[in-house]
This record gives sequence, C-alpha cells and structure tokens, in this order.
Amino acid sequence: MHVRPTAILGLLACLTPMFPAQAEEPALNVLWIIGEDLGPELGCYGTPEARTPNLDRLAAEGVRFTHAFTATPVCSTSRSGFMTGMYPVTIGAHNHRSHRADGHALPEGVRLLTDWLRPAGYFTANLRDLTGEASERFFRGTGKTDWNFHYDGAPFDGSRWSELAAHQPFYAQVNFAETHRGAAWNSAHERIATPADPARVVFPPYYPDHPLVRADWAQYLNAVMALDRKVGFLLDELEADGLVESTVVIFFGDHGRAMVRGKQWPYDSGLHVPLIIRWPAGVTPPEGFEPGTVDERLVSILDVAATTLAFCGLAKPAKMQGRVLFGPAAEPARRYVFGSRDRGDETVLSIRTVRDARYRYLRNAMPERPFLQLNRYKEWSYPVLGLMRRLYAQGALDPVQARLLAPHRPAEELYDLDADPYETRNLAESGAHAETLARLRAALDDWLETADDQGRAPEPPEVAAHWEARMEQNYGPRLRERELAAGPALLQGTMAGEVTAESAILQTRLTGQGLGFDGDIPGAPGVACFEIARSAEFTRAV
Repeated sequence: MHVRPTAILGLLACLTPMFPAQAEEPALNVLWIIGEDLGPELGCYGTPEARTPNLDRLAAEGVRFTHAFTATPVCSTSRSGFMTGMYPVTIGAHNHRSHRADGHALPEGVRLLTDWLRPAGYFTANLRDLTGEASERFFRGTGKTDWNFHYDGAPFDGSRWSELAAHQPFYAQVNFAETHRGAAWNSAHERIATPADPARVVFPPYYPDHPLVRADWAQYLNAVMALDRKVGFLLDELEADGLVESTVVIFFGDHGRAMVRGKQWPYDSGLHVPLIIRWPAGVTPPEGFEPGTVDERLVSILDVAATTLAFCGLAKPAKMQGRVLFGPAAEPARRYVFGSRDRGDETVLSIRTVRDARYRYLRNAMPERPFLQLNRYKEWSYPVLGLMRRLYAQGALDPVQARLLAPHRPAEELYDLDADPYETRNLAESGAHAETLARLRAALDDWLETADDQGRAPEPPEVAAHWEARMEQNYGPRLRERELAAGPALLQGTMAGEVTAESAILQTRLTGQGLGFDGDIPGAPGVACFEIARSAEFTRAV
C-alpha cells in the first residue's frame, strides 16, 4: 500500500467506519468496469440484437438499475464527477478538457475517491495490463483518467491485474474503449462470433432509415458485444484468482452512445447509462441489496462513489454530492437527477437539465446556436452527420429528423419520456403541461443554487479560441482530404447556419471548415442551406 503521510492527517476525520468492524469478515474489494460512450444498449436492457451474455449474467446475479444517469454527456466532465462524487459544475470541471495546465485544483474538502480509500488501507489501481501477455492486447484496459482539474501526485498505486491478489483490500477500475469511436470500434465486428445484422437493428426515429445509419448502428452494437467479451474475461479472472467471493463488481457507462444526438447532447441518449452492481455471493449483502433484482430508482452516477465508500465501510465525506444507495447509511431516493452541457472542444454551449421519473426539462442559455453546431471531432467521426446534412439539403428528412438541422435551439424543452422515449416532441409550450414545466423549472433553479453552478460565469474567450485552433489543426486537414477524395460533386454534403445581414456567421463556419471560401454568402437574414462544389465556389443557396 502506498500512502502519503501528509494526506492522512487531513483525512482521518472523514474515515470513521460506518459500522463496527467485523473481525470475521475482511474488508471487501471493489472493481469498477467502465464502458466508454455506452448507453443502455445491452441484452439485459432490452436490446435483442446486442448479445451480451456476460453482462446479462452480471445483471442476473446482481442489481440492475433502469434509471441511472451521468451528470454530463462527455467523458472528461463526467469522469471528473464520478471520481469525486461531485457535480462537475460545482467543482469547476464542467467544460470539456479544461484546466489541464492552469493549476485549477479541487475545492477544499473534495478529493478523488482513491484519496479517501488509501488511508483506510486500500490499494488502488487503474488497470491496463490484465493478462501479462503481449499477445493478448485485446484484453487490456485503457488506463483513462481525463479529469478537468490539477492533481498533484499519482492518483493510483498500480495498473496491473497481477498486483491485486497480493494487495487486498483493493479498489480497482478498468476502462474499456470498444464503444468509443476509433480503432477498437472499427474492428469490433472482428472480435465477436456473430456481428449485428444491420437489417434487424432498431434505432431512434430522429435518424433516417438509410443503409449507412443501419450499418453505423450495427457497428455500435458490435462494439458493445466486443466489450461484453472483455467483461466476461474479467469475471473469469476474478474466479480463477480466488477474488470473486470478496469483490464487489460495479459496471457502468461514462455517458451515452457516440452518435448524433447522443454523446455531448444532454438528453437521455447522452446521459442514460447502464449500471449493474454485483455483491459477492459469500458475503451478507447490505440492507436493501437483493441479488437478481431490478432497481427503478433515479440514480446519478455520482452515487457510485458514495456507495463505494459505504461498501468499504467508510462514511461519505461531508461535501460529497453522490448518495449512498445501500446499507445502514443509505440515503433517500432522488426525486430528480440533474445534468449539464458546456463547452465541448471548440463548440460553446450552456445547457442545464433536470429529469424526474417521467419528464425531462432542458434550459438552453444559447438558443441562437444550431443543434448541429460545428464540432470537427463529430464531423470526422460520425458518418451519419454528413449523411443527414446532405439529406436535409435534398428535403429528404421528415420533420423529426430535420429538427436536428434547425438553425436555432428552443430556449426550453420538455419531454414526456413515458409517451415519447426518444424525446422528439417538445411540450414546453403545451398548456396541458404547464404545471409540470413550472415544477421542473423550480427544481432546476433550486439545484443551480445549491450546486453553486460555476458555469454561470463564462469561460475566457481565449479558451474557446485555443480549442478552435487546436481542433482545426487536429481535424481540418483530414476533413479536407476526405472531402476532396469524395469526388467532384460535393465536399462535405451541406452545412446550415444563421445568416446575418453581413452573412458573418456562415462565413465564419465556412472558413472554419477550411473549404477555401471566405466571401459573403448571398441571401437575406434567415436560414441558408448550401453546398460547396469541389472548385470551392458557392453553387446553391436557399
């Protein structure tokens, strides 16, 4: 065990055991398994084309949560939250990939989960090497951290599975990236016996029924199934190493799926994640924990940190906003879960949201901005995005699908998840829902105050400018090369935005894409849809 003596003195008061130690029951180990960019598209959550026998088994042996939500829909902000048990807006970690070099520290009384566990005798690990065999590189963790604050020192003690058996009790996490777009996603169909059939997949109605959409959705499910293989490998390793009877397993996603209107969008599609907790069979479970059951409580993934401390016999720190889910310190069920979306790379937004068991309310502080505001990562990584721009220009999208290409966002959104699970019918102006709207507005206002939302103060403009330049450097050349290789017709389908009297906004968007056009766009103020020919001349405006 590696413990910094200076850290112990400041933490002793927070490490009071929740209940008297039982000599006959040694401290439990805790293993987090985290799927990147993973919504609840698993077999045990009702997605038949996703064959996930290992996660289904984990759910059958544990508790499966139906209403678990992350605090934000993108990795760095969400991870900053669940590793501290704090809302990202409270600790100033709400902007994606921020505070990497400015010394921004966690507030007084807020610590990483590992810094609460180490003084209590826990070995901590962020696992990369799961096998010790170079030939088994598929069965590896990423070691991802990705936090929006400065951390002084080593946040974990180890990174190898082989260290765990000799260092008990342990808290370990392993991050799997199959469901994050990239090399692992692209090769996922090669890692499973039976890939998903694009003809059979079911996807949200805000996507057109097009072969590209079906193929992309099927590949996401292939990635889910490849991830399930790795979960099965870990469960087998727990058994083989004699750790299964002393280890709590907690599986969850860091936020929703990497799709248009998923990741980085604070709807259910970006915030709703799977959460499964399995208690070791040979140990008496805590009060309220019933293996093999489904739990319909509203849960924030922040609650996983607080509950982990409880499982380890430790009291929740005074400032921690996550709630304990089981045991003698279990807290009341949430009536609401809250979320936020702020700057993501070069895309500047400010959205706050609240959800109860039935309704979701969103408040957009920048309604003048389009739904598909330029984000080069998405332009490069999401093939359905370019398709939808092209189909929109052709008038080939239905009203629900076309709404994603709208030049503005509504200032408020309200959705009835029971009647409209894909959140396509905005009820914010419905008189029949005025009482619900008022209630959720008030709940959100209360939370903004109690959470001390740091996002109410805008980031310095030079931060967004830095990310604009960085994302152009990272993705601009590749985007232009791909566009030119597409042939003489269109470079990147179509783009849409707001036209001012001077056409400044569209001009900026075109120049930002680097398509070689830097003149005014013809047309009056309003909405323009346009195509850029290979010669970079403007060919069509509406």
